[in-house]
Amino acid sequence: MAVVLAASPLAAWSADAAAQLRKFIADVPSATGKFTQQRVDKQGAAQKSTQSGEFSFKRPGQFRWAVTKPYEQLILSDGKKLYQYDPDLAQVTERSVSQSIGASPAAILFGSGSLDQNFELAERPSAEGIDWLRATPRGADAGFSYVDIGFRDALPVRLEILDSFGQTTRIDLSDINVHPKLGAKEFTFTPPDGVDVVSMQ
Repeated sequence: MAVVLAASPLAAWSADAAAQLRKFIADVPSATGKFTQQRVDKQGAAQKSTQSGEFSFKRPGQFRWAVTKPYEQLILSDGKKLYQYDPDLAQVTERSVSQSIGASPAAILFGSGSLDQNFELAERPSAEGIDWLRATPRGADAGFSYVDIGFRDALPVRLEILDSFGQTTRIDLSDINVHPKLGAKEFTFTPPDGVDVVSMQ
């Protein structure tokens, strides 16, 4: 897994996973990278076909999560609204960021809210050169039980999310470039013509 550090001072920094997470939130206001995502069983074996794509974020609360394979899907936050666009269904779902991100896994890495207010953090054993922590949402309506976050050299490289149905999703992050210049267009979404827009209150 390649990690691009773009002359970042984080490269030579090492500590426990919780400290690495706090440093990442404090010192990395923006980043881009690639991801793969798949459902796994309790033994860690893949159950579903792998999704892959690219992501970018800019604090506070702006991010783009674009699935490109095996089908296209876009989740985008402009800091005020969260859009989920499915080209195959020709549908966009939009909701306010305050209602949808506060206690989500995305908020941990991409947000700017109070980490300790929304999550309880606990160290997990290191494995395969990755330092782990577990973030458990303090609220009962988060939609997931916990997320394990793996760090290497002060950058997140893997997330394992246990949802409320007992299913685990593994997300691997790679080619991370910190401090890129990201313009407003990166986090602006305009629904294409003919697409249904569903507003969630």
